[in-house]
Amino acid sequence: MARPKSPEKREAILAAAAQEIAESGLSVATARIARRANIAEGTLFTYFATKDELLNALYLELKRETYEHVQQGFPVKDSLEQRTRHVWSSYIAWVLGSPAKRRAMAQLNVSDLITASTRAQAAAGRDEVERMLSELNHRTTLRNLPKGFAAVLMLSMQEAILEFVSKAPSTAKKKQLIESGFTTFWRAIS
Repeated sequence: MARPKSPEKREAILAAAAQEIAESGLSVATARIARRANIAEGTLFTYFATKDELLNALYLELKRETYEHVQQGFPVKDSLEQRTRHVWSSYIAWVLGSPAKRRAMAQLNVSDLITASTRAQAAAGRDEVERMLSELNHRTTLRNLPKGFAAVLMLSMQEAILEFVSKAPSTAKKKQLIESGFTTFWRAIS
């Protein structure tokens, strides 16, 4: 009879994969991931049959973690501006607390190895954020642009702000940059 799989080992494999991908890219060997997770490479394949399966599971886990962080305390009944500010700030906070996960996610986001099914599964459960993004897309300045433009614009501007926040000399300066970035984004879509 097969031994039950340990949730702790699965989490260790995913954490190791995120770190290794952040450092070495998607072509990193599964042996390196297993070594970082302190398991045998064969054990990795009892949890994930293929490397592609591992990458898709990591994508789902990172998306889940990001959405969980963003949706925590989501101000459902507040104005569109306040809901957007919440998404802006909470995403940036998640990135600042998880730089390796951010680098891994950036590579997974553009990878052809992540299946359409995995991408659809990852998008499920973020109803309030999707509703907010849909409202942004209907604003006068964005109305004639493709669906999803607001989300891409927001993410692009967040990434730009993160470049400067990472070099800011103080917490006060970081906060000021994050707020100024949001103000700039809001003006751009107003």
